[in-house]
Amino acid sequence: MMNKKDKIYVAGHRGMVGSAIVRKLEKEGFENLLLQGSSQLDLRNQQSVNEFFETTKPEFVFLAAAKVGGILANNTRRAEFIYDNLMIEVNLINAAWINGVKKLMFLGSSCIYPKLAPQPLKEEYLLTGELEPTNEPYAIAKIAGIKLCDAYRDQYGSNFISVMPTNLYGPNDNYDLNNSHVLPALLRKFHEAQLNNDPVVTIWGSGKPRREFLHVDDLADACFFLMQNYNQKGFINIGVGEDIEIKELALLIKDIVGYKGELRHDTSKPDGTPRKLMDVSKLSALGWKAKIGLREGIEKVYEEFKQQYQLHS
Repeated sequence: MMNKKDKIYVAGHRGMVGSAIVRKLEKEGFENLLLQGSSQLDLRNQQSVNEFFETTKPEFVFLAAAKVGGILANNTRRAEFIYDNLMIEVNLINAAWINGVKKLMFLGSSCIYPKLAPQPLKEEYLLTGELEPTNEPYAIAKIAGIKLCDAYRDQYGSNFISVMPTNLYGPNDNYDLNNSHVLPALLRKFHEAQLNNDPVVTIWGSGKPRREFLHVDDLADACFFLMQNYNQKGFINIGVGEDIEIKELALLIKDIVGYKGELRHDTSKPDGTPRKLMDVSKLSALGWKAKIGLREGIEKVYEEFKQQYQLHS
């Protein structure tokens, strides 16, 4: 159990996930937070990470630091995605063990599941088939992180746990059209089309794939809950347990933005995996479920996006 006075290190605190975890901890009254930006601490550098842990001695660690991107970035920068993510997790998990961290949470991603795994995705489907080739390097690194936590638990008795969030959205998301995920990319596309009075918005693929979306504040709430209540090997899915067609998502965002033009599909572009829905029965059985509805969540995010957009345009 974390106490208010405990020293907690959130790795990746500037990212969407890390910043949400920091907001949640602060809301719960935790003030002793260690927040080192990547300019101060390169997590890929083992010596730097070891020195940081030796001098600061965190008691709890949320490992939310990762190199992330959309389909295009994952596919074209394969070496960076596997190298950076492996180095970050190896350095942090090993330093946590050496320095006697009481508990560490490793955050993965739903892309660890086999491309053709049955839906909804149950935790036991891990490593039962081939991965989606476009983001295999990232997925392999994340699978290695889960296995590292398990191995340190087996050999050294370290209380290292792993969680696998579904697709996330929320404050501090990435809206770069070249390497963002589908929901923020659609928000930006519709917003710009609205500003420019564009008659048509074109989206990638057929719009048929189904995806699940979890607000990052719900994820942070689940992470906090699990840090207090879950101490097992393997990993646990975090999601909402329901999904939506990309086309439906696009129409929902179109409505929220107030865009009146036409929606078109560019079917020459890849669809990615046909469906990705998490089985969240393990998490539900522990007594946690998501609270923020998709429409309400996107409306909140859109307000934040508009403010940011005005600042930068």
